Amino acid sequence: MKKAAAISYNKNEIAPKVVAKGQGFVAENILKKSIQNDIPIVKDEKMMKMLDNMDIGDYIPEELYEVVAEVLAFVVKLDER
Repeated sequence: MKKAAAISYNKNEIAPKVVAKGQGFVAENILKKSIQNDIPIVKDEKMMKMLDNMDIGDYIPEELYEVVAEVLAFVVKLDER
């Protein structure tokens, strides 16, 4: 079953946080909204497994900072194009 999660980072917050997640129909809607709003989609099964254990509104734990930083750096590079 397809799964998706969305993370957001605001420099006024202590860390990036999970703002949406789901599977099946919900995952499809998350992906659809991302495409409609030109939000980059990154496929990373390892990170999805970690995010799947979190709740919406949870801040990303320190052990995920490196992985999330890589994803956010990738997104910034996409935005610069």
